[in-house]
Amino acid sequence: MDEIHEAAPAPRRPSVPVDVGGVTVGGGAPVVVQSMTNTDTADVAATAAQVAALARAGSELVRITVDRDEAAAAVPHIRDRLARMGVAVPLVGDFHYIGHKLLADHPACAEALDKYRINPGNVGFREKKDRQFAAIVETAIRHGKPVRIGANWGSLDQELLTHLMDENARSAVPRDARAVTREAMVRSALISAERAEAIGLPRSRIILSAKVSAVQDLIAVYLALARRSDYALHLGLTEAGMGSKGIVASSAAMGILLQQGIGDTIRVSLTPEPAGDRTLEVKVAQELLQTMGFRTFVPLVAACPGCGRTTSTTFQELARDIQDFIRDSMPDWKTRYPGVEGLNVAVMGCIVNGPGESKHADIGISLPGTGEQPTAPVFVDGRKVATLRGPTLAADFKQMVVDYIERRFGATGRSAAE
Repeated sequence: MDEIHEAAPAPRRPSVPVDVGGVTVGGGAPVVVQSMTNTDTADVAATAAQVAALARAGSELVRITVDRDEAAAAVPHIRDRLARMGVAVPLVGDFHYIGHKLLADHPACAEALDKYRINPGNVGFREKKDRQFAAIVETAIRHGKPVRIGANWGSLDQELLTHLMDENARSAVPRDARAVTREAMVRSALISAERAEAIGLPRSRIILSAKVSAVQDLIAVYLALARRSDYALHLGLTEAGMGSKGIVASSAAMGILLQQGIGDTIRVSLTPEPAGDRTLEVKVAQELLQTMGFRTFVPLVAACPGCGRTTSTTFQELARDIQDFIRDSMPDWKTRYPGVEGLNVAVMGCIVNGPGESKHADIGISLPGTGEQPTAPVFVDGRKVATLRGPTLAADFKQMVVDYIERRFGATGRSAAE
């Protein structure tokens, strides 16, 4: 019989650590979750509220657009408002086209931000390009800020791309246009990083990204970046899309790269539904890292998909209720119950797999399927400890989860373990 080998991710790619407002990106630090607001940054109240919501959902860095004078002037006030709200998440300023001018004209903005993001494809054009790029880098040096140099498929440096296309056309063995464009993405990021270092920005203040919208392109580009440099890398598809498409594409691309040890910080760039919850991108990023075993953020709820044996919606409603209850409780639990994020809960729908799956969880419940007795055994640490029934079943199980957390992760439980 063939031996079954343990599946494990590749060792993390060595990268230079970068301090972003007290959060370490790269250098073997845990992969950082970040997000971006979609408010008008000039609206201080709305932007601060969304930054706070993203941070409370678990975003460890939050990026805001700085696209005009009013937005730049608002940044220090956003920082102050967040401080009054008790939110200390690092802020990243997203600059395009006129970042050099905004940072020069608004030094308080330059100081309030914890990192600058610049795009080598639109930082300037022709003779202005080098001068405007240098101006942003010099501002970062003066204020002691790191910079993410982020090439993007949709705004790629056209001079560089044209040069590589012409060079490829003269080659005895020309590559296809897509391969040349991928190479332009990689070179754009690396050349810009080398220029930033030549100006005086330390390697320990540089993060690179090269975002594209197709899964295979992203994998190819980041494999090349990882081979050719030791800069910290920011992963993410640009314009990943809406709903399940965006979630699947982002998870497929980043999951493959993360499994190979590539990636120091991630963002899932989902298009929100109208009036949708912006924090969804944070939850997806956390769940990607947690389901792959890289980090733990919140207790995971395992639930069966349902079949002909589970005609009742009770288990579906209970699974959703427990999952929402856990997420809503985590801000308090993280403080009161260290380690609770590693808890595993199971909510199963019938006798076939229910008891077995529930036994594998820390605490689990197996609800009755069609034709089964209307009782629900509860398992704790692999042992059946109770049987629930009746209209209070959901509330009773929720209380058992809370009691288990208190026993295992509360002060008494920690003392006993020590």
